[in-house]
Amino acid sequence: MERMKKVYEPKDFEERLYSHWMASGAFHPEIDPAKKPFTIVMPPPNVTGNLHMGHAMNNTLQDILIRYKRMAGYAALWVPGTDHASISTEVKVVERLAQRGITKEELGREKFLEEAWAWTEEYGGNIKNQLKKLGVSCDWDRERFTLDEDLSDAVLEVFVRLYEKGLIYRGHRIINWCPHDKTALSDAEVEHEEQDGKIWTFRYPVEGEDSFIEISTTRPETIPGDMAVAVHPEDERYQHLVGKMVRLPILDRLIPIVADEYVDREFGTGAVKITPSHDPNDFEVGARHNLGHRIIMDETATLNDEAGKYAGLDRYDARKAIIQDFTEGGFFVKEESHHNAIGHCERCKTVIEPLLSKQWFVEMKSLAEPALKAYTDGDLNIIPDRFGKIYSHWLENIRDWTISRQLWWGHQLPVYYCDDCGEVMVSKEEIHECTACGSSKVHRDPDTLDTWFSSALWPFSVLGWPKETADYEYFYPTDVLITGYDIIFFWVIRMVFSALEQTGKLPFDHVYLTGLVRDEEGRKMSKSLGNGIDPLDVIDEYGTDALRFTLCTGTAPGGDQRFIMKKVESNRNFCNKLWNAARFVLMNLPEDFQNATIDPARLISEDKWILAKLNRTITTVTEKLEAFEFGFAADTIHDFIWEDFCDWYIEMVKPRLYGEDTQDREEVYAVLIYVLEDILKLLHPFMPFITEEIWSYLPGRKEDLIVAQWPQLGPWEGTKEMADIAYVQEAIRALRNAKAEMDIEPFRKSPLYVRGSDERVALIQNEGRHFKTLANITQVEALEGELDEDALTVVLDGAELLLPMKDLVDYAKELERVARELEKAQDELQRAQRKLSNENFVSKAKAEVVQAERDKVEKYREMVEKLQERQGELQAKI
Repeated sequence: MERMKKVYEPKDFEERLYSHWMASGAFHPEIDPAKKPFTIVMPPPNVTGNLHMGHAMNNTLQDILIRYKRMAGYAALWVPGTDHASISTEVKVVERLAQRGITKEELGREKFLEEAWAWTEEYGGNIKNQLKKLGVSCDWDRERFTLDEDLSDAVLEVFVRLYEKGLIYRGHRIINWCPHDKTALSDAEVEHEEQDGKIWTFRYPVEGEDSFIEISTTRPETIPGDMAVAVHPEDERYQHLVGKMVRLPILDRLIPIVADEYVDREFGTGAVKITPSHDPNDFEVGARHNLGHRIIMDETATLNDEAGKYAGLDRYDARKAIIQDFTEGGFFVKEESHHNAIGHCERCKTVIEPLLSKQWFVEMKSLAEPALKAYTDGDLNIIPDRFGKIYSHWLENIRDWTISRQLWWGHQLPVYYCDDCGEVMVSKEEIHECTACGSSKVHRDPDTLDTWFSSALWPFSVLGWPKETADYEYFYPTDVLITGYDIIFFWVIRMVFSALEQTGKLPFDHVYLTGLVRDEEGRKMSKSLGNGIDPLDVIDEYGTDALRFTLCTGTAPGGDQRFIMKKVESNRNFCNKLWNAARFVLMNLPEDFQNATIDPARLISEDKWILAKLNRTITTVTEKLEAFEFGFAADTIHDFIWEDFCDWYIEMVKPRLYGEDTQDREEVYAVLIYVLEDILKLLHPFMPFITEEIWSYLPGRKEDLIVAQWPQLGPWEGTKEMADIAYVQEAIRALRNAKAEMDIEPFRKSPLYVRGSDERVALIQNEGRHFKTLANITQVEALEGELDEDALTVVLDGAELLLPMKDLVDYAKELERVARELEKAQDELQRAQRKLSNENFVSKAKAEVVQAERDKVEKYREMVEKLQERQGELQAKI
């Protein structure tokens, strides 16, 4: 039998094991009608990205689930893949071209796309290789990329279907415009940040009167685009002015005063300027009052000729110039501090500019309703449920989705225009001739689709849709999505309504939302703070399993977690503990040992205890994994391994391992191997490498752990033994603590005398071997009366344990310890007595609850009496 290495060193086997799993086909499930499928799709990271701690946590949780389901007998498929990331990739390629003194326009679309593909091929493998280092067991044979030919076909199919249903349209709308990236953004791509800004009040002269109306605005730079002043129809201050005209200062242009319920009478002066081409709310007001449009900014947020004398100025320079001109002209009233939320591009952080633009949109109302109904009807389970409110609110208040982007990298719109007659044509196939007039002067729309348009199809497009492939028929719909709460708008909602519209089914039943991984101080990890931690550096120093266990034990659904390196060190120590325990077990097996079967008739108390504890652990871990409570499941198996198996059971059975009773020794072998085997199975989803490596050394193993059967409950009840061993553990801990408080070295031996109830005395005598092994007791004897010599006394429920201390005891310290124990017992006694003196409690609480408090009174009263007696004895000796 091959021996395990003395020292746990993950670098010795992690890469080897991953290659072995890949070669064995363990990650690749076949379509099997006899098995139930379980499917996860990986949230596709940017193809040119690198693994960060958020990716590491998210993919660890997915891998835990898929490994568990694989072992539980499912055809478990985890589809990996990457996203083409249109904006971020294009920006990087443009920057690289700029270093060579070339613009994308000079290069042309075709050559630019060649450069983008070259960039993708150069950097696109990084994150895949990094994910492999993390141990993810996804099916790389089914890996997908959002620009794959068949996924691109699915994108075009959906666009054409929605267009033909009238759900995709082209129109002028106020869109979010990024002046830096020079493209439209959807609402979900805009991050609103709370900022301290300013609000300015100006006065506009009322035409034909010697009076003014004062307006307040946070964006003076848009004044050249004003088309009206609006007031609330019920605002008595301004009712007499409605219908009149005001002259726009400096620009000398007349605009009307209109009444509209949109106006907030409490904001500023209660009169607001209306700029329909540069504000979404003003756009609606303008449409209601037929005000028309005046676009005063270009795609770089520079004012154009429509802005008159301010043409050519950047928006912020224009703001300063307009404020100065209004001040010099006598139209400035005041400037005040103002706190508001400013929209920023989520990628480059530039302040977005609301802009009237002709774009392509998805009409959302009819798509949003089924997605909302799926949640409110309980068909879609969002974990944690507090995010369900956000999901609902977003769908209830959704606006049409801007899907066109002024980019070249991505899925080009399947839209064609006739240069002669203006016909608009939408088709999956390329069009070279106008379907209306027959002209050959046809050009394709240069814009591409929002990246999230293709990502929204991910759960079904990766399985072959729109073709009815075998994978699609068997593995769709998927079962659960695990992703960050920060993309619930970008991705989750869009996948739900896209799947319902295109496949008639929810894409998944459960959405598990993770939080952010923060640094030790609770700050978000970022380049600017320099507090980012590379997961690969952690893996290099501590091993993959220690990192994975840290990430899954420190998380609750939807909650942020702090990444603390000491926890990684602690989990590396846990790996060492398991390694050493397994090595100890295997070293003590005979050389020719193959396997052993537990004989229930030969089991003694500690065997029955560990087997019963194992059953409970299997039940709890399984239940918690099914409920997506990864942290609870991990903590449960950790505590069982560290405390029950390593610290107690192995120590308890060492004398039997080294004893002369051959049959008993073989029974210990059987129990140790049985428990170790199930421990490795339970821990495998969390720590795949160390468990698979240890598994390979177990005698008689014919299959890899990754495909072994999930632990089944054994016929071990062990209720009595669970209680008995728990009492023995309590007694041993109490003895150890009492000796430690007296500064008595742990290795000092002494006999143990026990007095108390017959049941407790018999129990401690029967389990005396454990006191000898674990508490350095030489013998255990029942005590009828008093002990002739002085003793260190430990009071338990139903028993007193006495250790003759002779000259080893510092009586002053012992008196202090007894005083502390007495104070604790008195506190517990008083607490129980207070409860029983409360008439409301006694009359309203359940009978068994009241009885439990009465039992406590008796228990602690007895403990107090004995401790007081001991206190008196010690005081007499000092």
